[in-house]
Amino acid sequence: MASDAPRIPHRLLPALLLGLGLMAAVLGGCGGGKKMSGTGDSGELPDSEVEDFTVTETDSGRTQWTMFAKKASTFTARDIVIARTVRIDFFGVDGKKSSQLVAIEGELYQRTRDMVARGQVVLQTVEGWTMRTEEMRFSNSRGRILSDKLVRVEKEGSVLEGVGFESDPQLQHFEFRDQVRATVQPGAARSVSPTPPAKGGPR
Repeated sequence: MASDAPRIPHRLLPALLLGLGLMAAVLGGCGGGKKMSGTGDSGELPDSEVEDFTVTETDSGRTQWTMFAKKASTFTARDIVIARTVRIDFFGVDGKKSSQLVAIEGELYQRTRDMVARGQVVLQTVEGWTMRTEEMRFSNSRGRILSDKLVRVEKEGSVLEGVGFESDPQLQHFEFRDQVRATVQPGAARSVSPTPPAKGGPR
């Protein structure tokens, strides 16, 4: 008995097979299996990833700072390195380590060498000052740290809190622009002003 099924012209077979193949690929993508994941909200994949990342900035042969990270991802098109579990050592004009910053994550802009630190940011100086905030920026050209978040600076029981913070990495000359609160312990090695703008640092 002859079949009543419609015949498909030979010239249409390649197109039909291609369509079936694309449909199978789409349906297969809806199932399980290992997928490539990106970094960041955009899903962009890094150009390179390294562990135990280290980079040092020098000026006329003198070390200014060194960044360490447990893991770092480089995005060349954005001129940025995104680092995880970050530590930054700052050095004074004498070449000795003057302060250390730690944070959950950070960003390094490769051209300007500016940095951003985020998540439980803590900066400690060799002179005993401690600064805490959730986000901090570092201007490499100015050698200044800045934050628009709430910042807490303390030493020997004296505490300053405020918003709009700017300082050198050694916390020798710092200031707040707004919302300043101060608690000073008797006999502390500095005096503070509770009204903005408040400037501080060792006398």
